[in-house]
Amino acid sequence: MKFTIKIFSILSIIILVMQSCAVKKFVPEGERLYTGAEIEIESDSIIDNEKGLKSVLEEALRPKPNKSFLGMRPGLHLYYKMQQKKPNFITKFLYKKIGEEPVYESDVKPYQVEEILLNRLENRGFFYSSAKSEFDEKEKEASLTYRLRVPRPYTMKNYKVDSLPEPIYSEIKKSVEDTKLSEGMRFDLANMKMERERIDTDLKGEGYYNFNSQFMIFEADTNQYKKRNFDLFLRFKKDVPEKSIVPYKISKINVYANYDIQDSTVKETVRFNEKSFINSEDFFKPKYLDPFITLKEGQLYSPANSRNTARRLSTIGIYKFVNIQYKEQDSLLTDSLGILEANIFLSPLNRRAIRIELQAVTKSNNFAGPGLALTYSNRDLFKGGETLNTTAKVGYEFQAGGGREVGNTSIELGLKNELIFPRVIFPVKISNDFFKYAIPKTKAAVSVDYLSRTKLYTLLSATAQFGYSWQANRYVTHEIIPVSVNYTKLMKTSVEFDSILDKNPFLQRSFEQQFISGLNYSFTFNGMIDTYKKHQFFVNANVDIAGNSISLFGKENEDGKKSILGMEYAQYAKTDIDFRYHFKIGKEQLIATRLFGGYGMPYGNSDVMPYVKQYYSGGPYSVRAFRIRSLGPGTYQGDSDEINNYYDRTGNIRLEANIEYRFPIISFLKGAVFADAGNVWNSKGNEVYNYEDKFTSNFINELGMGAGVGLRVDVQGFVIRFDLAAPFHDPSKDKEDRFDFDYKNPIFNFGIGYPF
Repeated sequence: MKFTIKIFSILSIIILVMQSCAVKKFVPEGERLYTGAEIEIESDSIIDNEKGLKSVLEEALRPKPNKSFLGMRPGLHLYYKMQQKKPNFITKFLYKKIGEEPVYESDVKPYQVEEILLNRLENRGFFYSSAKSEFDEKEKEASLTYRLRVPRPYTMKNYKVDSLPEPIYSEIKKSVEDTKLSEGMRFDLANMKMERERIDTDLKGEGYYNFNSQFMIFEADTNQYKKRNFDLFLRFKKDVPEKSIVPYKISKINVYANYDIQDSTVKETVRFNEKSFINSEDFFKPKYLDPFITLKEGQLYSPANSRNTARRLSTIGIYKFVNIQYKEQDSLLTDSLGILEANIFLSPLNRRAIRIELQAVTKSNNFAGPGLALTYSNRDLFKGGETLNTTAKVGYEFQAGGGREVGNTSIELGLKNELIFPRVIFPVKISNDFFKYAIPKTKAAVSVDYLSRTKLYTLLSATAQFGYSWQANRYVTHEIIPVSVNYTKLMKTSVEFDSILDKNPFLQRSFEQQFISGLNYSFTFNGMIDTYKKHQFFVNANVDIAGNSISLFGKENEDGKKSILGMEYAQYAKTDIDFRYHFKIGKEQLIATRLFGGYGMPYGNSDVMPYVKQYYSGGPYSVRAFRIRSLGPGTYQGDSDEINNYYDRTGNIRLEANIEYRFPIISFLKGAVFADAGNVWNSKGNEVYNYEDKFTSNFINELGMGAGVGLRVDVQGFVIRFDLAAPFHDPSKDKEDRFDFDYKNPIFNFGIGYPF
């Protein structure tokens, strides 16, 4: 083993050296490859956030050297290959993707860069700095060092607002009270620009429609101080337009509910709730459209209200364009107030549409395959923004990497009708003012699915749901389904599958209760929409309760179980939480982590969770070093009967943890190194599992653990994922044999999208 590693290391070093030399031999005589520059800062005082200052200065370094990967320069190597008389097809293709022209020492202009560095230092308060540069020349390569001499920076003593005309003077004074500029802060031009923009935002929110941050200017006065201090004054530039320093209010709101730029004929106008609705009565009734509009006649202009109105209208789902325009009423302008007319132009989507999707499906149960979905949409069904979607689907799936013959293919047919109301449908009227960010949607859906698992069983299921979903703010989404009814019927079971059920009473009981009626609630916080942030969080919590309300109508059968319409129904409570944290290292590098915990408790009519509601572990979205459902429960080892062993690896408790380092390789190819841990257990031990499935305080030592590497093809957000992982801790083995990195027998996983 050690000998193999040494040989591999030596070969890697030889390849790197050979590739590096292969590039250098193409460098023209008298030239050197430019390998980059570094900055050295010398100061006579302590610099606050020196690391941040150095980062800003490094951004100014030009030109950028050729990219390298593990000491190699593949892009540059391809450039030189292209200079050959007849480059092959592969070389041409790769050059278009990652090729780069060489950057030589002669391309660098140190004096120009020095001027830019000094300018950036002055913009951050380091006046009278000096800069020198020096090349470090080697055979065929050259680097550069910039040495900056930085004196003590200028710091602020006072921040004042010059005398300005009313009423804008009072508004600016009020805004300045919330400033982030404080005594002792270093002179910083970027902070001053941000302060101007902040004040501009505050003024816009108070109705100053024509104001612009460029109308303000800062002046620094150092005359009163001898020790590099200054007073900062905010004032207006000369010739600021008069109409920019008065607030505007909205006098009239026109809503074009069915606007067509090619046919802007006004057919009818209806006044409703102090708004004029044009061409609305026969398309989207004003009483239904009005709650989405937060603008009001008589209120001051506010960009926030405009954005809020545009966003709420866009979420209805029947408009392709939402355009809000303001028209100034110049004849009504006074020294203290301006008048605006708001026009809201709404361009609808086609009322009826058919969408055909050819899908490449991959599921969390390791099944993958092609699918075809046909969706018919009817928008604005009842002239209230409603949307009816009818979807028919057909799919053929196989178990990727399943390693089993029986049951590893399936055919699925489905039909679903979904009716979406862009408002709350509830017996008691709920004020729309309660929902500031977005109005909830009411969803009613009915679906029927047919699933045929080869040589095992046929499953027919029907589902009916009624519930609500809404965004509380930009990050938080709630979904509550107070009515959820699911009926499944197991049909045409094979001899093999009957054998499975006969050998596993625990599994058999989980299939018996075919009727599930309950309530579901989901909370989602998605901070990962801010992709620029260094720290990103995601939380999804779910609560699923079944059988409580329906138990009021149940009748006890001969087995002592309650049933309704002759069908036993399930009773359980299930909750889980999925927490994710991404730490962004660079532009395309991050460390992604995930923690998952779930618990389901059967009670009343059920002594075991329904099979479709149980947890399992292993697979491409779980612990990737173990096959789907092959991990657990607990330390259960199973038997040699693959068919029986496949279906019984479930439990009512699940814990998982994942960590993954993601990095770019070349263009749309991304790489990953990861480690996973997890397992499932039952809260009560079962004889079927030799009581090895029970959750105990020793659960940490019962986690299945694995590590691996991955390749992702990421084309504009569409990700095809390949992962190769091997276990290094298998809880099903004897204690002394559990820690064993079985890298010779890796598990291959295929998936669509990132795992977390």
